Amino acid sequence: MERVKVSSKFQIVIPKKVRERMHLAPGQEMGVIERGGVAHLVPLKSLKELQGIARDAKIEAFREKKDRL
Repeated sequence: MERVKVSSKFQIVIPKKVRERMHLAPGQEMGVIERGGVAHLVPLKSLKELQGIARDAKIEAFREKKDRL
């Protein structure tokens, strides 16, 4: 686990190892999700980047809506 420090402007620097593993680029937008006191950073993708993401997805054996949480 990498450690970061929050600046006086509430900013953090994403460690280089993490940036490289996630293939982050300068100016890339991130979503922030807070759940249970933990902040998750999620790289946002454009619609063009998401095109075809579910092309080979299998739709059989999906649970019915009534079975979902």
